[in-house]
Amino acid sequence: MKRVFVLFGLLAVLLLPLHGPHAHEVRPGFLELRAVATNVFLMTWKVPALGTFRLGIEPRLPDSCHTVGQPTTMQAGGAFIEYGRVTCTYGLGGQRIAIDRLDATLTDVLVRVESIDGSVRTARLTPSAPSFIVPEQPGPFMVLRAYVGLGVEHILFGIDHLLFVLCLLLLVKSLRQLLATITAFTLAHSITLAAATLGFIHVPTAPVEATIALSIVFLANELVRGETGRGAVTRSYPWLVAFSFGLLHGLGFAGALAEVGLPQGEIPLALFAFNAGVELGQLAFVTTVLTLVRLIRVVPLRLPAWGPAATGYSIGSVAAFWVMARLAAAV
Repeated sequence: MKRVFVLFGLLAVLLLPLHGPHAHEVRPGFLELRAVATNVFLMTWKVPALGTFRLGIEPRLPDSCHTVGQPTTMQAGGAFIEYGRVTCTYGLGGQRIAIDRLDATLTDVLVRVESIDGSVRTARLTPSAPSFIVPEQPGPFMVLRAYVGLGVEHILFGIDHLLFVLCLLLLVKSLRQLLATITAFTLAHSITLAAATLGFIHVPTAPVEATIALSIVFLANELVRGETGRGAVTRSYPWLVAFSFGLLHGLGFAGALAEVGLPQGEIPLALFAFNAGVELGQLAFVTTVLTLVRLIRVVPLRLPAWGPAATGYSIGSVAAFWVMARLAAAV
């Protein structure tokens, strides 16, 4: 097992320069076209930003659509947001909407088209599929596909969440304990994700993100202390630790979902789909790690005794940097 500790520790060190303090740099864009009259739409276009740098993507509407007046632009919440008004001579049903230069990025764009009758068409555009044809009739499958994809993307690109799950995998020894720990983490973040998304609780994003990083520091410290030096709760009840911190991570997931919002009239379905996507991504990560563990065990390597501590220090250093950077950004 020491070989596994060292190899994953080196991986954690490499994550620091690649992902920086936020660990969620690949964020989705958002395009909404909401009908306010026949063939007249209010447009909201949210473009991910890094500081003052705006991602160079733009929506491309059908040729029959024309902007009315001058759009207004503002910067808020790590994105540039543009508000405008467009008229589309033939409406949007059966028409193609695309995002120019999306294929040159690593982000996705959630597109939502709301008709005058309140029905909603939702699609998730990706670098490999940067356009779609707005269907004449909406369907629940569109919401499922879009929000499941967003959930999978968020967990797989949310390096802080993955490092937390990795620490749990390295701390837990038995399969039974592992199943209980992962289940507790899943249950906890599902509870707070739903509660925060539905408006029952509200916590500012900055302290949540900083405390999520701090939860990784805590688990990394447990790795450094070794099995005999760990706290009694972590050693005997890792599921309780996973559940407690899982409540916090659920608030982080809710913050990501708030960036694109939920379609009115289909909130339960979209929330379920996003959470299902998070669980699918988490399951894929856990399966990959366990598979790598089995493969590494058969490799004839002799690694030093300080392997477990090296992993804890590596992951802890990355997480501690995130804590300081996120606190500094919130000031």
